[in-house]
Amino acid sequence: MERDKIVCNCMGVTAGEIKDAIEAGAGSIEEIQEATGAGTVCGGCLDEIQEILDESI
Repeated sequence: MERDKIVCNCMGVTAGEIKDAIEAGAGSIEEIQEATGAGTVCGGCLDEIQEILDESI
């Protein structure tokens, strides 16, 4: 997935920002939400966040 792809439309969070949060130590969806705000409004992107997390482990 390209780093500049918007994953969370509600908060405007990109895949790159999510990957950066994971590299900085976020190891769960909850920690990614805390670090980026992604997935905290409508939750429609949670599956995609989980996919990025799974690929990064």
